[in-house]
Amino acid sequence: MTPRDRILSAIAHREPDRVPIDLGATPSSGISAIAYGNLKKHLGITSGHTRVYDVVQQLAQPEDVILDRFGIDVLDIGRTFNTRDEDWRDVKLFDGADAQYPQWFHPESTPDGGFIARATDGTPIAAQPRGMNFYDQTCFPWEDDYPEELDGLPDAMGKVLWAALVHSPWDHANDPGFWETLRQNAIDLRAKSDRALMVVAGCNLFEWGTFLRRIDNFLMDLLAEPEHVERLLDALVSIHLRTLEKVCASVGDVVDIIRFGDDLGMNTGPFMSPGTYRSLFKSRHAQLCEFVHKNSKMHTFLHSCGSIHSLLPDLIEAGFDVINPVQTLCHNMEAERLKKDFGKDITFWGGGADTRTILNHGTPQQVKDDVRRRIEIFAPGGGFVFNTIHNILGDVPPANIEAMYEAVLE
Repeated sequence: MTPRDRILSAIAHREPDRVPIDLGATPSSGISAIAYGNLKKHLGITSGHTRVYDVVQQLAQPEDVILDRFGIDVLDIGRTFNTRDEDWRDVKLFDGADAQYPQWFHPESTPDGGFIARATDGTPIAAQPRGMNFYDQTCFPWEDDYPEELDGLPDAMGKVLWAALVHSPWDHANDPGFWETLRQNAIDLRAKSDRALMVVAGCNLFEWGTFLRRIDNFLMDLLAEPEHVERLLDALVSIHLRTLEKVCASVGDVVDIIRFGDDLGMNTGPFMSPGTYRSLFKSRHAQLCEFVHKNSKMHTFLHSCGSIHSLLPDLIEAGFDVINPVQTLCHNMEAERLKKDFGKDITFWGGGADTRTILNHGTPQQVKDDVRRRIEIFAPGGGFVFNTIHNILGDVPPANIEAMYEAVLE
């Protein structure tokens, strides 16, 4: 099989010739810049650069030499932007390693050794404390209350770090001819690669409420002020549908998978009851999925962290084809339970390696044993794409990363 065939077979619940593998096709299936630099040193790779394409999470864009080495089957079309050396500038990561940031990203250093990032109007919107490997949100535009009118929603969204410091290709969304360029880039990438193609589109609903209102406020809003929540969600759906219309028109016949995000779970269960999800979010998620399925050939992929077992029946009914990152250490999220309950209805994209305890603290042999056990559970009958449980972080030993991919390929 080609890598693209392998991915599409898995999503269609047909067992491919081997388990398909992802690294870096989404900002929830990638690798931190520090871990990436350490991996390249471990493998003796001295060419290329550690380019931090997602500055919020400090994720590296995997290079072809790494993708080829580990048999990666899927690509993010965002990698077709910022391809020139002059698109990047040299920086030092907090551990002293060499890396590169996009030219547009210029955080300010703070007296305590950290960094802050500002919106275009000077508002501080994100902070990277000293010694931390990511940026935290510091601006919650509607923290005090909802405005009477929602006309200012796009401006408010622009002061949230996930939009203001967005990764490629969306850092070019305001460029003249962006949609034509996106299409041509996707066509060119598909012509030169037989890997499956992914476009990351966001389209968050619950999370945008938490970004705008702050999570504690928004969780109370779900029960205390559902009329405000519905007003916000309807405005978000309108914005997202306009974006999806352009995405489907430009790359819907070229790209294989579209990635949405909405973290709905905690360690112990969902942030809300299934009833609350059904009353506020399910129909709106269904609108987004239905639009994609009617207007493109793309499969719908939802990134949702945490324990979401009780929400999965509704997410499947809403039209999601793929779920990620499959946090099997959370309540009711054991691999065996998920495969038994939902293995015929949705594709598990993740859950392939324990990033909380084993990948970062175990031995290479323990990593291999963990990966093999998980593949034996998830892989039969298809419906599985190998990926770690969320991103590979900076504390993961490179020998363990190598052992993980060896186990998959073996």
